[in-house]
Amino acid sequence: MIFPIVAYGDPVLRKVCKDITPDYSGIDKLVEDMWETMYNSSGVGLAAPQVNKDIRLFVIDSVQIIEGLEEDEKNDYPGDEGYKGVFINAHITALEGKEWLYNEGCLSIPKIREDISRKEKVTLTFLDENFRSHTKTFTGVTGRVILHEYDHIEGKLFIDYMKPLKRTLLKRKLDDITKGKISVDYRMVFPK
Repeated sequence: MIFPIVAYGDPVLRKVCKDITPDYSGIDKLVEDMWETMYNSSGVGLAAPQVNKDIRLFVIDSVQIIEGLEEDEKNDYPGDEGYKGVFINAHITALEGKEWLYNEGCLSIPKIREDISRKEKVTLTFLDENFRSHTKTFTGVTGRVILHEYDHIEGKLFIDYMKPLKRTLLKRKLDDITKGKISVDYRMVFPK
């Protein structure tokens, strides 16, 4: 099932999400539906709050980004071959390296993109779809996608990293998204 994407302005996007246990009802179907929703929306990551669930769950597929790069562009992200996976109850244990800019967008905030500065390396603990525990370090574009989705389960959005003046300039566009005055090629649900 393809979920509608929750639009900017909905309170669920500002909630700090809660951990879940293996007995969480319908987790397998939810993960399957999140993959389907993400690909249908041409996304590379999708967090549970974006489908109106306030739980610590997100999926990413950065393999498609890495495979789409030209050979010389791949050199900009050494060691990043992309990653496709499910992250349940993720918690960051370390952020390291220099800050670097990358142009980000978000399915919940369509048609707005901005260069956002983030650390180059993230280590986190998480459970996969089988509730097996992992501790992994990610860099490059993959680390970036993970940090973006991780922010969603912490109630943050990429626009929070923008300078106040830039956010002020985007206020009308953000208000239009909240009001549903936007056209995208995937289903969205707007705040009441």
